[in-house]
Amino acid sequence: MILIIAEKPSLGRNIAAGLGDFKRRDGYLEGKDCLITWAFGHLFSLVDIEAYSPLPNGNTRWSMDNLPCLPTDFKYELRKDKDKQTDSGILKQFKTIETLCNRDDVDVIVNAGDADREGEIIVRNCINNALRTPKTIKRLWLPDQTPQTVFASFSDMKEDADYDNLANEGYARTYIDWLYGVNLTRYATLRTGTLLRVGRVIVPIVKAIYDRDMAIKNFVPEKYYSISSKELTNEQVVELNSKLKFDGTKFSEAENKCRQYNACTATVTSLKRKKDSLSCGKLYSLSKLQNVLSKRYKMSMSQSLEIVQKLYEEGYLTYPRTNSEYLATAEKAKVKKILENCTKLGYPVIFKDKKTIFDDSKIESHSAITPTYKIPDKNRLSEIERQVYSTVFRRFIAVFCAEDCVVEKVEMTVSVGDLEDFVLKGLTIKEKGWMKYDDASQKDKLLPDLKKGDVVNIDFKPIQKETTPPKHYTIETLNNYLKNPFREEKAAVDDSVGADDAEEYKAMFDGIELGTEATRTGIIDNARKSNYIQLKKDVYTILPDGIYMIESLQRLNINMDKYKTSEMGKALKKVFRKEIAVSDSVDLAKEEIKQYFTTTEVAVEDDTDTGFFGDIIGECPLCHEQVKRGKYGYGCMGYKNGCNFIIWAWTCGRAISVSNAKLLLDTGRTSKIRGFISKSGKPFDAYMKLSDGKCVFDFDDAPRQN
Repeated sequence: MILIIAEKPSLGRNIAAGLGDFKRRDGYLEGKDCLITWAFGHLFSLVDIEAYSPLPNGNTRWSMDNLPCLPTDFKYELRKDKDKQTDSGILKQFKTIETLCNRDDVDVIVNAGDADREGEIIVRNCINNALRTPKTIKRLWLPDQTPQTVFASFSDMKEDADYDNLANEGYARTYIDWLYGVNLTRYATLRTGTLLRVGRVIVPIVKAIYDRDMAIKNFVPEKYYSISSKELTNEQVVELNSKLKFDGTKFSEAENKCRQYNACTATVTSLKRKKDSLSCGKLYSLSKLQNVLSKRYKMSMSQSLEIVQKLYEEGYLTYPRTNSEYLATAEKAKVKKILENCTKLGYPVIFKDKKTIFDDSKIESHSAITPTYKIPDKNRLSEIERQVYSTVFRRFIAVFCAEDCVVEKVEMTVSVGDLEDFVLKGLTIKEKGWMKYDDASQKDKLLPDLKKGDVVNIDFKPIQKETTPPKHYTIETLNNYLKNPFREEKAAVDDSVGADDAEEYKAMFDGIELGTEATRTGIIDNARKSNYIQLKKDVYTILPDGIYMIESLQRLNINMDKYKTSEMGKALKKVFRKEIAVSDSVDLAKEEIKQYFTTTEVAVEDDTDTGFFGDIIGECPLCHEQVKRGKYGYGCMGYKNGCNFIIWAWTCGRAISVSNAKLLLDTGRTSKIRGFISKSGKPFDAYMKLSDGKCVFDFDDAPRQN
């Protein structure tokens, strides 16, 4: 008897539809020689810190007493609800899995988690915790959930051990994210008194949006001059924009240059016409599909992923969480059958056996998202489902379209004497071809009808312009940044079939991306739910809570930037490639986390330690109540009675440490503090002293009299 454990009930039903007749039982399906049961996604989660290092008297409040927590062996438990109780439904379903795994007549167990690292470990955790004696474990790997694919994949299952590299990366990622998330979230929250969700990926994502918005906020435009001519020649406007730029204070230089240009003869020195075929875009990875859906329909990433996942589970699309825009060579026969269906529907498609479409070297685990054999009745899809399905389907038709998109490319060079050559490019669409199906926005760009040797009228003039601030991140530009945070943003990502994308795929496979196709959407959604960022239409902006989080982490010297996150991503890819063990990657994370809990002796004038939220640091000089460390400073607890005494914890870009705050309360003056920054941006050193119950700067180096 074979027992199949699916990741979720819907997958279990789809497997049953592909394998034959099954009868419904309580928590599973029963066939002639096969049983099918399921998890509800993650049945197990890593235990919390208190399971490794319990606090005295059953205390469950967060404390520094059990931080950092760096387990040698990570433990799982059945997932609990918000009240820390094991969910009854989860417990019941696991008991079903446990009973079925240990039935005497079950000799083969099949891991049918989703075809990714997450699905691999979800079912492995169930088997590892349920199985009492060893049995044969197989893997059912489903690129889509159509009955044809289920049946074919079931007949060609591999040993689950063949996917150990995938599982190892999944476990390493889970352990590392737990180490960062649990330790640093608690530490930062205890230090600030505000819940800060610190994670290996969420922080650099929020920081990218923070950095961009701060750059926009602090941007000071600079004026400059360019020179341009826009005159009629043969009743057609010829626009020539020089590459030269002049400082905003040098109008006379720009004017002189215009005179030099206008004294020359402008002539068409080159004219090239070429008929060419325009390539369509590549098949979709998840992020590239999300980019298109955000621009075209203003869909958020969570919206689009939800719909793509649903269409996958209904058998209409292939596996969605893929980072590839290519198909595997082993899929050629399947693609031919899908194309046969498209032909029957009247689409002019042909099979194309090209490296620009089929390339195993550009696939890590999953091929690009495509339609399956199963074509939906569009009337049974919602509007948003039709939009998503149509976007994927039309791109598939475009890639395999028998009709080329034929264009005429024109390149004209206008030379102004020997001072500058202006290259003008035009394009005319002669035959739409695949463009009829992919809704491309390419339009004709016509050039003036001139011939080589024609003289062009010119009148160059200085044009005053201003530099512009960077633009807010959109879904598309943030996605592109996260896929390769070290690529210059201005470097365009060519999406067309045949475009050289070797650098992009190398970055992806090396692990330098922030997050993965499978996790990125959820992490960004968590950042939104935590009120760190907001999404309006398709534009991301930072929120006050996000600003507070990033600036608090900076003050705590918790530096989780793209460099550190990418280094950890590289380590995870080494686990996947079996170059290092899971424990090696986990040890790297542990060593980094330890540094945040290691204190070093520093001189009081250099000290930046602002202590922990709630620390009592002394007595108020005005009302003699306690002074406590609060969210923004050291404040008097007599505020309810009208006392407003406070020592701000951060002044002029510099932390006022606990030790200096105590000195101020005890003696009326701090030590000399180094590193203040004035409003004009100049550094200065100063004491702080009490004056009429307020903290003020003191620049007097004379020793104090006791």
